[in-house]
Amino acid sequence: MKLHQFLIIALLTGLTATAQQKKWTLQECVAYALENNISVLQSELNVEQAEVDQFDAFGNFLPTLNANASNAWQSGLTQNITTGVLETQTTRNFSAGANVGVDIFRGLQNQRQYQRAKIAKLASDYNLEQMKNDIALNVANSYLQALLNKQNLKVIKAQNEVTQQQIQQTSDLVEGGVLPQGDLLEIQATNANELQQIVVAENQLKVSLISLAQLLLIKDYENFDVVDTDYEVSGAEILTNSAGQIVSSARENRFEIKIAEQNAELAKKDLQISRAAYYPTLSGFMSYNTRESDRNRVDQVVDPNDPSELVEIGFVDGTNQAVFTNSPNFIFNEIEPLPFIEQLWRNDGLAYGFQLNVPIFNGFAARNNVKRRKIALKNAEYQLEQTELDLESNVYQAYVDAQGALKSYEAALTALESQELAYQYATDRYDVGLTNAFDFSQSKLRYDNAKIEVNRSKYDYIFRLKVLELFFGVEPTSLKF
Repeated sequence: MKLHQFLIIALLTGLTATAQQKKWTLQECVAYALENNISVLQSELNVEQAEVDQFDAFGNFLPTLNANASNAWQSGLTQNITTGVLETQTTRNFSAGANVGVDIFRGLQNQRQYQRAKIAKLASDYNLEQMKNDIALNVANSYLQALLNKQNLKVIKAQNEVTQQQIQQTSDLVEGGVLPQGDLLEIQATNANELQQIVVAENQLKVSLISLAQLLLIKDYENFDVVDTDYEVSGAEILTNSAGQIVSSARENRFEIKIAEQNAELAKKDLQISRAAYYPTLSGFMSYNTRESDRNRVDQVVDPNDPSELVEIGFVDGTNQAVFTNSPNFIFNEIEPLPFIEQLWRNDGLAYGFQLNVPIFNGFAARNNVKRRKIALKNAEYQLEQTELDLESNVYQAYVDAQGALKSYEAALTALESQELAYQYATDRYDVGLTNAFDFSQSKLRYDNAKIEVNRSKYDYIFRLKVLELFFGVEPTSLKF
């Protein structure tokens, strides 16, 4: 039994270790963010809300049907319908009905609202895609920053290993009397400085990984890590297009323009809807009602004990002699109410017709609302124009930044090549005692900085290319890495 428990614990431990060792690729981070980021999820909810609003606007074309029923008891001092005497009694009354209404004409308001709902749905779709683009770019930037910090940490650690070897070599030379004690102290000072840089670089890497994990809504910061890949520069062919070509493609594909265009269309529909208040409205209606009560009925019958009576019906002209006739002698009896169903069909009724409302004066509310909508439309048109200008400016800026990043990367490679040769030359001279430790340390520092600058310029260049690709219309999940 203990062996089984041990095996289960070992298996679970192995699975946990495997889960903890997972390292994320950039494509996995982008895909995960597009499915789980809060901003993306909120945009998806906005799309669902727009679908509901569109269905709601379609419902305005349909008739309305409502039913009602009421069963109430009334207790207190009320008049007896048979005797006419006030009595303390309890009565019950039931009523039911149904109403149908339909809009025949509302100044085309229903049509305009449905058109507006479709435009709003399209705008929500564009907002969702724009949010995905922004999230993908943010994830790529954070991911590349983490990779840059990883590469820089590698450079510093690798150079520190060289420094450790130099300490041992210099120590042997000092003990042999070849080099002075100051050279050993200089190398040791360089080692201490590099160890401090390693701590700083490790902290920077940890912070960048935490920032990326937060962007992905991953709470296990301690075990979150990215694939240690040295990405090659890809997608540079985007620079074969001119800035004007990228601007044209951005105008056709970027969602900033599409969103601004849909907002302008929404403002136009709002103006048309507000103008509907100037027109009369015509609606049709039909209602059905019935009722039932538990109160006794009053029935009129001939008195069997005195079936007739003389009733004066007039006078004879000239003599004023009264004229009488025999008339049935009716009496009133209180009887039980009719059955429930019979009362319903006996007491039902139907009403139908049309209702016309003509706006005459409403305190300038309709006119002022139209003016507000005109202002909103003009503002939306200005916003569309400004969005086009901003997009063009952003594309040109991104194009120039990408070209500048390319030149910076090429210059960094050239500088690294030169610093590598200089460092190798300084190493050879130091090994034979032709240069002191200070000059050797400075050469090594310049070589280290050149490597770090190559890493920085490289990942900056990659990021600038991704920005241009998004402007050109590349899908976030299709970015070239």
